[in-house]
Amino acid sequence: MAKLNDIQREWWKEAIVYQIYPRSFQDSNGDGVGDLQGIIQRLDYIESLGIDVVWLNPVYKSPNDDNGYDISDYRNIMDEFGTMDDFDALLEGLHQRGIKLVMDLVVNHSSDEHEWFQQSRSSRDNPYRDYYHWWPAEKGTPPKRWSYFDKKGDAWTYDAKTDAYYLHYFAEKQPDLNWENPALRQEVYDMMHYWFKKGIDGFRMDVITFISKHDDYPEFPERYQGQAMIDIYAKGPRLHEYLQEMNREVLSHYDIMTVAEGPGTKTDNVLALVDERRNELNMSYHFDHQGIGVGDRYLLNDDFQNLVKFKKVMSSWDAVFDQHGWNTVYFGNHDFPRMVSRWADDSPRWRATASKMLTTYLLSMRGTPYYYMGDEIGMSNVKFDNIDDYRDLMTINWYHLTKAEGGDTDALLESHKMTGRDNARTPFQWDESEHGGFTSGQPWIKVNPNYVDVNAQEQEARADSELNYFRKMAKLRKQSLTLIYGSYTLLLPQHESVYAYRRTLDDETLLVVLNFSGENQAVNLPELGQIDTVLINNYDDYELENDTLSLKGYQAVIFKLK
Repeated sequence: MAKLNDIQREWWKEAIVYQIYPRSFQDSNGDGVGDLQGIIQRLDYIESLGIDVVWLNPVYKSPNDDNGYDISDYRNIMDEFGTMDDFDALLEGLHQRGIKLVMDLVVNHSSDEHEWFQQSRSSRDNPYRDYYHWWPAEKGTPPKRWSYFDKKGDAWTYDAKTDAYYLHYFAEKQPDLNWENPALRQEVYDMMHYWFKKGIDGFRMDVITFISKHDDYPEFPERYQGQAMIDIYAKGPRLHEYLQEMNREVLSHYDIMTVAEGPGTKTDNVLALVDERRNELNMSYHFDHQGIGVGDRYLLNDDFQNLVKFKKVMSSWDAVFDQHGWNTVYFGNHDFPRMVSRWADDSPRWRATASKMLTTYLLSMRGTPYYYMGDEIGMSNVKFDNIDDYRDLMTINWYHLTKAEGGDTDALLESHKMTGRDNARTPFQWDESEHGGFTSGQPWIKVNPNYVDVNAQEQEARADSELNYFRKMAKLRKQSLTLIYGSYTLLLPQHESVYAYRRTLDDETLLVVLNFSGENQAVNLPELGQIDTVLINNYDDYELENDTLSLKGYQAVIFKLK
């Protein structure tokens, strides 16, 4: 049982993080692309949510081959997003409202248009040559490396100018930085200091587990071939040495939060990243739940909404942090589909109710919740029928790779209606005007046609809306240290439709009961015999007889027990 006196309280443990994908949030100038001034226009809305931290996806200067994750200048703002003055005004506006700003740190790779890479590829003896990973062609074909975004899945690209191959775990326009070079590491640390001195409050560190490469680029064992290389990419020999150096040189000098995007991290190795005694990072988020029911190239299988497996994954991750480190909880972000489509039911009958149920889960679990923009109004997958509507490199490249192999492109498209990343990247639905109030121009990606019915303006005044439910749930979490720090005990682990758990801190126990299905569910819970109050319910009532609780479709209730 958790005791408050034994817990090290931190502001980033108690925060609700709201993620903004700036390209799709609000366009202020009619060019069809969201921008910093657009976010500034919506600051009052952001404040009204009751969140504490905004995580802003990359706004640095970039040719945009991968939506800003290919950075050509780490100390300037992308022209499409505005200017540094706009950024300063956004930071000030957030801080005035008591909201902190966390930015993306993208330092596994840069853009091939970055000055460092332009210099690096100019000659083999250029001082910047070792800022990147090169394989001279006279040594033959480089050892196999898998790429997320390359059309052939090959992470080596031949560069004729110096007759060598360069390494890119992502797109060929995203060459990997060489962290083995101390000069490169110092450049990164200086850049981090630059942003912290501006006043930002932390970094979400993009694929940070990949920064340490294996000496001399050995051939990997057969079990790590193809997409399975992700697991060995995360086991670079000097990863923790570099993160401890980063902490020593930069992070320890500021009151900030850090979160690792941790592909390849598992329950048996994540504490090496986030155990506070190791002086590395605060938190990491994993992908184990995202992999349930999803195979190579994001093709669906029958386990897609297997709640028993989901409970097992989430409970096993919670257990890791029982004594040290800190967990994160999320359903979706810019890399995953909309939460209500992925984890529940986005049909007109259930979308709103199911959205509230999922919000209840995210804001009642132990760990810092990361909540993706638009999920608070129950935005759902756009489900494009045509590959031409997609903008995401991953879907596009997998489509063409499947086509070249003679595979089933229709099956891939059908799966990506549920799993594709662009589902989360369609513009925020502000109102029922054209393009959902996102832009007066032509949006960079199509708006979900359901914006006429699903939008923030319609929900603002409706007391029982998804938006106002989110605000209530955020307020409840803020008022309850038990929901933040309380121990977590899973109940009914084998139930295929109901997720139930206790949160206990000192002498207070809360019971969370969630129906992850559209069918009525009756569950026998002896714990229900001592109900004190109902803290929140996404229906007007609930049915309890003896110890049996009857839940309606996608019902969510939090009880305080005596």
